[in-house]
Amino acid sequence: MRDAALKRFEFVFDLSWKTMRAHLKEQKGVDCVSPKDCIKAAYRQGLIEYDTIWLQMCDFRNEIAHAYGEEFAEKLYRGFPEILAACRKLAKILQIDAE
Repeated sequence: MRDAALKRFEFVFDLSWKTMRAHLKEQKGVDCVSPKDCIKAAYRQGLIEYDTIWLQMCDFRNEIAHAYGEEFAEKLYRGFPEILAACRKLAKILQIDAE
């Protein structure tokens, strides 16, 4: 179950930053190419609050894409409530159904 949740995290994070990128481009005329670049631009444009969780998610996504051990998997899994809250805030701002 944990490993499935970790895989879902990958999908959700990728969808989140790419949605930020599309919104920034279409609504604000702002170009960004990388996840961290888009997170920083989203903050500057008021799309997300300054919250280290988005940058942590980016780091987690980079680490999970390569190799991770049991300790990393548990750390990420324990952080899911905070990650979910941040994603729900973004979905609410973008008026996307977060359920």
